[in-house]
Amino acid sequence: MHNAKLLPHYLINRYNGWRATTFAENRAWYGRLADEGQRPRAMIISCCDSRVHVSSIFGADSGEFFIHRNIANLVPPYTPDGQQHGTSAAVEYAVQALKVAHVIVMGHTKCGGVAGCHAMCSGSAPELEDESSFVGRWMDILRPGYDRISGLPEGEQVPALEREAVMVSLENLMSFPFVREAVESGHMSLHGLIHDIGDGTLFQYDGSAGQFVRA
Repeated sequence: MHNAKLLPHYLINRYNGWRATTFAENRAWYGRLADEGQRPRAMIISCCDSRVHVSSIFGADSGEFFIHRNIANLVPPYTPDGQQHGTSAAVEYAVQALKVAHVIVMGHTKCGGVAGCHAMCSGSAPELEDESSFVGRWMDILRPGYDRISGLPEGEQVPALEREAVMVSLENLMSFPFVREAVESGHMSLHGLIHDIGDGTLFQYDGSAGQFVRA
């Protein structure tokens, strides 16, 4: 027996509005996507945070992006241990099956996951250190980033760790053999972004300069 219930009315009403307008006006496009399958040019790995709306930021239509969201937009290192790895599976599918041309890691300001990682690593969130904490064990991915910024003035550490969430993910992506092969062969490129959710500014990582620059 399942505990799932019917959707709340406000979501049903929004769905009906979407189907009567956006879907109705683009019925042929949706039919084509259904018949021919998806062919997104880019995969975007972003945060679960409800304030981050990837499709709106880039003005994307259905079928344009393969979007994967998780806590703090993290990619774990390549770990083929036979266990269940949702993010790694999404990366594998995007690169090997969909053959996307770009993989974009998009972090954001005021990230609760990053703030939680900072609290855990600095010793002020012992509940996240517990082995039973799914969030804590996930945020362990970002510990190398914390080690790199822990010497900064306290007020600068969390914003720096938000950038590290992107950098650690880009580094871990290159630990996947099929990602490294696609990048080194020139068939795919990696990109790192930070979205300021307060003023809408977008920063992109410039590998040649070794820093984030305004897009």
